[in-house]
Amino acid sequence: MSLGGGGQGQQQLQQISQEIQAIEDEIAELESEVDALQQEQREMDEAIDAIGQIETGSTVQVPLGGGAYVRAEVQDLDEIIVSLGGDYAAELEEGDAVDALEDRKDAIDKQIDTVSEEKADLEAESQQLEQQAQQMQQQMQQQQMQQMQQMADEGGDGDE
Repeated sequence: MSLGGGGQGQQQLQQISQEIQAIEDEIAELESEVDALQQEQREMDEAIDAIGQIETGSTVQVPLGGGAYVRAEVQDLDEIIVSLGGDYAAELEEGDAVDALEDRKDAIDKQIDTVSEEKADLEAESQQLEQQAQQMQQQMQQQQMQQMQQMADEGGDGDE
């Protein structure tokens, strides 16, 4: 004997489960993106602090890449090269360099807000799907109980 409608309900539940998993994967990617943006902000804060503390003639460690550094003497703080994004950089005076870094931090704040809103929307969608799945499971259980009760009632009528 077959419990009617169970296959279709299970298929719908499986589809919802797959949708929830895809949303959770997206949420994890967005969390990683926020972490990377926050790390970029921390690096800008460090650069702003360094600009305020370094003086002409100071010895600094300059990263070469791959974890290698070289010691160098700062010759002129009036010429700070700041990345503007998109593989562009500009040579700026100290105050302008700090302003450019602060502007980039503000732009990153906006990006973080946008990504966080997108994440919140996905979390709400996931929650709705989970509620839908729970309702479907409850309905399927009720149908199964009703069918079992009907089968028990039909089997019990033979004792007259």
